[in-house]
Amino acid sequence: MSTAVGTDIPPEAPDAPVSRKKRGTATYVVYGLLAFLVLWAILSFVMAPEVASIDEFKPQNEFGLHPWISLNLGPIDLSINKAVMYLALSSLIAIIFGLMVVRRGLKDKPGDGQNILEVAYEFTEETIARATLPPKMFQRYFPYVATLFIFIAINNIISFIPLPGGEHSAIGWVPDLGLYAATANINVTLALTLCTFLIYNYEGIREHGPFGYLKTFVPGGDIHPVMKAVVFALELMSNILRLVSLSVRLFANLLAGHLLIIMASGFAVLLGSFVGLVAIPFGLFFYFFELVLIAGLQAFIFAMLSGIYIGFAVEHGH
Repeated sequence: MSTAVGTDIPPEAPDAPVSRKKRGTATYVVYGLLAFLVLWAILSFVMAPEVASIDEFKPQNEFGLHPWISLNLGPIDLSINKAVMYLALSSLIAIIFGLMVVRRGLKDKPGDGQNILEVAYEFTEETIARATLPPKMFQRYFPYVATLFIFIAINNIISFIPLPGGEHSAIGWVPDLGLYAATANINVTLALTLCTFLIYNYEGIREHGPFGYLKTFVPGGDIHPVMKAVVFALELMSNILRLVSLSVRLFANLLAGHLLIIMASGFAVLLGSFVGLVAIPFGLFFYFFELVLIAGLQAFIFAMLSGIYIGFAVEHGH
């Protein structure tokens, strides 16, 4: 096909194929998860037994941990249960997602996966690690606080996705879908807190020496010895009580949020009629409030406080 002389208009390619944007792996994963949940909900609804009476409705039972595979090592219970499944699932999501993005290679025009990874990295680096850790501790403990944030955030987020593992099974091989948060288990949050507690006390002793670290609990200046002893006792108690405050804050927020959601949904089913319909908006409000605000916020607070405690432990008094 010829074109007019003196014009810069290129000839149109006949029947040029229309390029379509390829769907990413994350899109197919989401579609697959939605299809799985819909199928499971239909099977559970069709095969579900008769609904229990309101007297038998006990939301706290959803947080019970019955062993799926019993495994005891002396006095230590290492049984596989619902909490272990959620912890393993969170770890796999973080590891597999990171490996998939990195192995594909980082690009100048990032896709959805790389965008998510870069946002998470920049947020943990600038907002958490650099804001709390002193420069000499940054490279050593940035991976730790970043891992804390990502691990807790994923645990919190997937706790709002209905997954098999409910305490009340439907008929036969179809288990019930349920909401559960591993971080609503005090054993999980206490284990994470113990890691932070041991790390910052170790770094404090390593930086100041055993007695020098204890001296950081005493204020400097011309203060009466009795007041120094009182302040030292308070600081020492405050240091130990961080085990409680850090673990219970995360545990209590997730536990309370899930209890509210389960209670609202349970009342909607058990009470029926108008009273049950009124409970639905409350359940949806608590669901989205916890998912949007509490899930990420509690992960941020836990990682931020961990960085602050490490930074304070190695700082010298003024």
